[in-house]
Amino acid sequence: MREQKFGGAADGGFLRLSVSGQVLAAVFLRLEQAQRRGEWVLLQAVQTFDATSASPDALSHFDWPAGGGVVLASGGSEGERSFCLQPWFNLDRSAAACGQWLKAVGLDPRNLLFLSPLPFHHVSGLMPWWRSRFFGGDYQVLEPALMKQPEALMAACTALPGWGQKPMVVSLVPTQLKRLIDHAQGVIWLQQMALVWVGGASLPASLAQQARRLNLRLAPCYGATETAAMVAAQTPEEFLAGQSGCGAPLADVQLQLDSDGALMVRTERLALARWRDGAWKPLADADGWWRSGDAASISTGSDACQWLEIRGRIDGAIHSGGETVFPEQLGQRLLDEAKEQALPLEAVLLLPEESDVWGQRLVGLVRFSEDSYTQRDWLALVQRLSSITAEWFPAERPMAWHHCPELEASAEGKWQSERWQAWLNSQAKD
Repeated sequence: MREQKFGGAADGGFLRLSVSGQVLAAVFLRLEQAQRRGEWVLLQAVQTFDATSASPDALSHFDWPAGGGVVLASGGSEGERSFCLQPWFNLDRSAAACGQWLKAVGLDPRNLLFLSPLPFHHVSGLMPWWRSRFFGGDYQVLEPALMKQPEALMAACTALPGWGQKPMVVSLVPTQLKRLIDHAQGVIWLQQMALVWVGGASLPASLAQQARRLNLRLAPCYGATETAAMVAAQTPEEFLAGQSGCGAPLADVQLQLDSDGALMVRTERLALARWRDGAWKPLADADGWWRSGDAASISTGSDACQWLEIRGRIDGAIHSGGETVFPEQLGQRLLDEAKEQALPLEAVLLLPEESDVWGQRLVGLVRFSEDSYTQRDWLALVQRLSSITAEWFPAERPMAWHHCPELEASAEGKWQSERWQAWLNSQAKD
């Protein structure tokens, strides 16, 4: 662990901590100390600790609110770095709401083992530890690399003290779930979980069906750094019954749609401010609503509760031939249809390119399994991709395909659009 101090809590400063899986025990102690002192703590990964984009000196010139909390990186698929101010009491509020939800599904949060293979410097990795601490449950961090090695994961977990002696819950992103579900040892590991929250990105329909056939107790959910994690979740029973989407809002959350279909959230645990364009800016409007970057639909179930479905990123939508197209949704559709046709497609990202006629058109970045792809096979694979999308609406069909062997979402399940757009631009120059 490395740390830097920028001023003091009383004079507008904050503590900056680097996070590494090897030294998390020291990070835990430092965070608990910071909470007692009312300090603000910026959490960053070791590899970005010295990155100038973090601008710690710029962040320090700010009238920090009293009480302290954590400063967490956000941005998702927006392609720009931002930071959110989440006070300690918002983390408590989030844990309490999650605990209420857990009790409703028959799990006592005081008697759980919380597992976390997600990066600790993001809200998805921080909150499992915070929940265990809030309720007095057990907690175990899992190295993210283990999620790519199911046999090693099983060996490491079965050696843990108390493994299997309490109900176990874990938070995963869809990429991690797929790697586990495609391996026999991974399936056995997943079947031992009392609950598997799946968030960070939408759950592909084919992966959901595979999980249902294996009777895995998934709970697809939706949350953000700005909301101190989860604001809506399905119960495992709803998931196993065939429901899609992200479920009903938690007890302390209200949802509505903006005029353009963007999801809006109102809750007492909204971040106090967000750092963007060199300044701290409030999240909520005058009525306390935060506008997310996600397009959504909200329906009412038979029990009169709201039900949330995420369509894709508002800022990721393109306008092609007069139609609004959501590339993320189409990418998941392509993965599902490729699986049905036994096409070994492992990852896909659809990106826009400018078009004089259409305004914008989609192009596809794809990655096939290593044992199925050779340069000689590329034309045949493109023909199969084109065949799958032939019945799609014209604005939805990619006009070109690019093989990208390194294509992969981030550890949090997000697509770093700026990175892959740069990769696409580099192909055009070659």
